[in-house]
Amino acid sequence: MTPRFTRRQFMLTAGAGALLPCGVMASPFREITWDDLIPPGVPYSEIIGDGEIDEQADTWKPIFDENATKLNTALDGVSVKLPGYIIPLDTGADGVTSFILVPYVGACIHVPPPPPNQLVFVTTATPWPSENLWDAVWVYGRLSTRLQSTEIAEIGYQIVATSIEIYEW
Repeated sequence: MTPRFTRRQFMLTAGAGALLPCGVMASPFREITWDDLIPPGVPYSEIIGDGEIDEQADTWKPIFDENATKLNTALDGVSVKLPGYIIPLDTGADGVTSFILVPYVGACIHVPPPPPNQLVFVTTATPWPSENLWDAVWVYGRLSTRLQSTEIAEIGYQIVATSIEIYEW
């Protein structure tokens, strides 16, 4: 489930100091939803087996059908803006520098992870403050379609974040 805006978003124009409704100025980022990460005509992946317990990581690794790794390659290289929640991977004194962006709270922690085409590996040069980990965020950056494995889950996409901000409901 993708969060939706219920208020109007505004942005500050450089130099003018005026607030304009979003959409008045062209954004270099295309706003996408989690559904956009699944290629057109491909159904959402389903768990087809019991999976296995990873006792060392204390996680359950589900077995998905073949749709789980089908990625929307039309988005490869596109500058996007995607909402989601942070599952931290690398955390330092200043905050989180790499994380998995997930579509709903608790994904990968309390429940089996979503399919790989519903997970995004994010790295950022500017650490995200650790006290904001439970907040929904917008991540801005160039999307790459590339399957990779982490200790938590198989991941289908990657973004090097140019900006991260709190998602306003």
